[in-house]
Amino acid sequence: MYKRNFCFSIFLESINKMQQLLIYYSAVILFAGGYFFSVSSAACDTLDWIEVSTCKTHFVKKKTNKPVVFWGANYDHDTKMRLIDDYWINEWNTVVKDFDEMKNLGLNIVRIHLQLGRFMDSPSQANRQSLNQLSKLIHAAEKRGIYLYVTGLACYKKSNIPDWYDTLNETERWAVQAAFWKHVARVCKSSPAVFCYDLMNEPLVPNEQTGGWLTPNGLENLFYVQKITRNPNGRKPHVIAKAWIDCLVKAIRSVDQRHLITVGVIPWAIVQANAKPLFYDPVVAENLDFVSVHFYPESQKIDKALKSLKVYAIGKPIIIAEIFPMKCSIKEMDHFIDCSRSIAQGFISFYWGKTIEEYTQIQSPTISESLMKEWLNYLKSKREN
Repeated sequence: MYKRNFCFSIFLESINKMQQLLIYYSAVILFAGGYFFSVSSAACDTLDWIEVSTCKTHFVKKKTNKPVVFWGANYDHDTKMRLIDDYWINEWNTVVKDFDEMKNLGLNIVRIHLQLGRFMDSPSQANRQSLNQLSKLIHAAEKRGIYLYVTGLACYKKSNIPDWYDTLNETERWAVQAAFWKHVARVCKSSPAVFCYDLMNEPLVPNEQTGGWLTPNGLENLFYVQKITRNPNGRKPHVIAKAWIDCLVKAIRSVDQRHLITVGVIPWAIVQANAKPLFYDPVVAENLDFVSVHFYPESQKIDKALKSLKVYAIGKPIIIAEIFPMKCSIKEMDHFIDCSRSIAQGFISFYWGKTIEEYTQIQSPTISESLMKEWLNYLKSKREN
């Protein structure tokens, strides 16, 4: 998210908040009684399993071998800034309604963000209610012919982070993260509606010993960037990044050998001149199936953004898992998307539970509301053409 979701709904409210984002970005499953439950694929007649093509350049449907391009939305929070697993139990009808609305926009994939604190009651014990609800969401996606891009380990809200989790050392924390993914993968493994597992949103490897696990600057009290270590202890960043990826991939593959795995990253190549990918160094990303990057191109710098995107062409398919005209016009964003389609196989923007019609009915819309209305209209027209 340059930073993520960049909590778009907020930063777009004013130029000041957009500036805060720029500063921010540059500064930085079911278990119960021994029984595990997974989603059955019996009802998935409209969805085919998605695989990486044999030439490693794009995605294809398994049965037909037809190429797939993803157009979707991050369904990360609602208009009240609540994350999906904050309200999906008590307000399930809202979630169903929102999925119908995203389907009506012509979207074929939805990126969801699961909070570790909602899914892990202890270092090894998963929360059965959350896993049941995830299973329910998968069924809803299957019914609508929508793929799920499952991002995990979210610690966006400090109030939802268990005290015990923040006291763990690196080894213990990675073990909990591995347990999280095992529980989630057990729920997801049988459904073709699950497109992928996104290990963590915008992980960070600090160059020196630091204090907390989150970056000091959040966005409207949401912290989208998370460190995978607090103490490099003489290790090179590439060594740490690969060890972390391999640890979590191993955990997932112990229960699910089929679904694709990735990790969404900040494209430092556009932030820092000559920056090279860390998590998408060819060796570090050896066990990842495709590249996931988050792009928010700047006005009059579209060519720079396109050049930076090419840095991530490492012989794996690419999905831009966060994209939004936060710092450029929709016309410029359209140019970026069109020029990206030669190397990117997916574009995932944002949807926060308010339809085009609802935005239209607002008599005195804010800057954010006007932009969202215009952007949703653009996405819908893009899918229709």
